[in-house]
Amino acid sequence: MSVLNVENVSHDFGGRTILEDASFRLLKGEHVGLIGANGEGKSTFLNIITGQLQPDQGKVTWSNRVNVGYLDQHSVLKKGMTIREVLRTAFDEMYKLEAEMIEIYDKMGDAAPDALDKMMVDVGEIQDILDHNSFYMIDAKIEEISNGLGLRDIGLDKEVTDLSGGQRTKVLLTKLLLQNPTILILDEPTNYLDVEHIQWLTNYLKNYENAFILVSHDISFLNDVINVIYHVENATLTRYTGDYNQFLSMHEMRKKQENAAFDRQQQEIDRLEDFIARNKARVATRGMANSRQKRLDKMEILEKPKEKPKPHFKFNEARTPSRFVIEAKQLVLGYDEPLTKPVDIVLERGQKIAIRGVNGLGKTTLLKTLLGKIPAISGKVELGEFLEPGYFEQESNRDNDNTALEELWAEYPGMTNYEVRAALANCGLTNEHITSKMMVLSGGEAAKVRLCKVMQNKINLLVLDEPTNHLDVEAKEELKLALINFKGTILLVSHEPEFYEDWVTDVWNVEGWTTKIV
Repeated sequence: MSVLNVENVSHDFGGRTILEDASFRLLKGEHVGLIGANGEGKSTFLNIITGQLQPDQGKVTWSNRVNVGYLDQHSVLKKGMTIREVLRTAFDEMYKLEAEMIEIYDKMGDAAPDALDKMMVDVGEIQDILDHNSFYMIDAKIEEISNGLGLRDIGLDKEVTDLSGGQRTKVLLTKLLLQNPTILILDEPTNYLDVEHIQWLTNYLKNYENAFILVSHDISFLNDVINVIYHVENATLTRYTGDYNQFLSMHEMRKKQENAAFDRQQQEIDRLEDFIARNKARVATRGMANSRQKRLDKMEILEKPKEKPKPHFKFNEARTPSRFVIEAKQLVLGYDEPLTKPVDIVLERGQKIAIRGVNGLGKTTLLKTLLGKIPAISGKVELGEFLEPGYFEQESNRDNDNTALEELWAEYPGMTNYEVRAALANCGLTNEHITSKMMVLSGGEAAKVRLCKVMQNKINLLVLDEPTNHLDVEAKEELKLALINFKGTILLVSHEPEFYEDWVTDVWNVEGWTTKIV
């Protein structure tokens, strides 16, 4: 049984075709992975099927009585509420049903027999819905899912106004799972989640009875939870059965077949054109030449399979710094209150360090404190001599009105227009991306622009805060290669052990430093 049908949908944005004649169906109980390179239109497709965006052409049909829950990359929270208050809003519909049931009970005393029978049926149906959704165990459900996704570490009575972007995403994801929708739509849910919480979400989705659509570039996560792939490439949606690894082999075979068909047709066209050119002027062979011309005119010309620009990352190395790059003594991290015990930190030249630990314990705070961007609660940080740091922040300003070209040019005004375009193109960005405003770029495209900015300076200390969030598989592989080849020192915060575990020299776990209960 199909719960969602998308028929022949087309959509353009800013003169660029995002989807063309795309069709899609979601069957009951299917676990779908929606994949594709950065900027191919995955988030646009999700916005179309959830009604947030109207397609230029085509039709989207949901089956009756479907309750859709959608977590997108740019969801927001209402200011002034605590985390607990936000989570309780997941049950607003249940509270309304309870109020309706109480109202019916109040009217039963004055009801005629026929009306009373109908009221009894109504309250029975409402009671079944409340029981099915564990309405009388709301607080226990809130605790269970909050703990699974790490909100307990932040504190449920904390105001959402004070949360980081990653923490806000956790709250929204927790609220969505508490709502228990019949269809779940998740756009990059593992961004900002730690390894432990990704494992919890993996188990949750594995056992999820209803259908879901998942956008993710985390391959091991995808393979664990999906059974169908929809691949968006060159504005086209293609369905594959199986996990990501099975998709890769089928997609590679499909590409070879398309390339072979194109090459065969080109050879046939060349042969026909050559025969026509040699024989159309001769009376004896003119008929055969005309016949071949008709064949050529009727031929449905295949398009050459498009190749997406591949990103190439390379960090320019500055002069060698002193042996000790960063030394911190009795350092206490935090903003208004301490997040850690006093710790001593020594980072030596050439070390490549991965920093891990559950969110909310100060990984980003550590990076900013060591770089001098925010003060420590107490303690002292000393930077080595001749240090040239480059810093990649995990979050970008969603209200940025600059184009990608203007964003890079503003930081490096000495570069020519050609040099700026070439630098961005080298990171896998097309001309459409380069001239688009930062606020409309996908998360992965915006990350490539920020990486490009870091790459323009000569550096000997590279500090990266969750650089793989939003990056597609190919871009992640290229970034990994660039970090392996970088001769300087690296401090990396990442929730993807498979990205760093085979090349870092050490792993720092901030859970050993924290004052919080983990």
